[in-house]
Amino acid sequence: MGAWTVAAVGLGGNLGDVAATLHEAMHALDALPGTRLARASRLYRTPAWGNTAQPDFVNAAALLETQLDVRDLLDALLDVERRFGRDRELGERWGPRTLDLDLLLYGDAVIDEPGLRVPHPHLHERAFALLPLAEIAAERRVPGLGRVRDLLDSVDASGCVPLAGAG
Repeated sequence: MGAWTVAAVGLGGNLGDVAATLHEAMHALDALPGTRLARASRLYRTPAWGNTAQPDFVNAAALLETQLDVRDLLDALLDVERRFGRDRELGERWGPRTLDLDLLLYGDAVIDEPGLRVPHPHLHERAFALLPLAEIAAERRVPGLGRVRDLLDSVDASGCVPLAGAG
C-alpha cells in the first residue's frame, strides 16, 4: 500500500431504500483495504440529471483517506456498486440505479485515461455532487477549476434539499 491520499466520492441512487443503501455503502467504503471514511455529508434529495424522466435521486458525498492507488480505488468502488445490484454494462446511461459511486477527486491528481477521469469531468456542473461535497470539503480545490464552494455558487442547487433525519 502507498501513501495516504484523500479521495472524494459521490454517492447516489434512486431505486429501493436509497437512504439505507447509501448508509450501507458508506460502511462498505470504510471497510475497503487501506481505506477509512474520514467524513460523510448528509443525504440530499435531488432531481434526476441527464435523463429526467425518472424518480428523484438521493445523493451524498464522502471523503476517504486511502492507501489504494487510483485504479485500485476505482475498481473497489465498482465492486461495491455491483454488490448493491448495479450493473453498469446493462444499465441505461444516466438512468435509474440502486447505487452510483463516482470518484470525484483523488488528492490533487488530474487523470485522463480510458475509463478514469479525475477530477470527475462533470463535477463542476452538478449541484447534486457539489452540494454534499461542499458540506464536508468546501475549501477543497478541484484541480483546474477552483474551490468546491465557488463551483457550488455557480450552479443552481435550488432543487437539492437535505433529507430530514438522514445523514
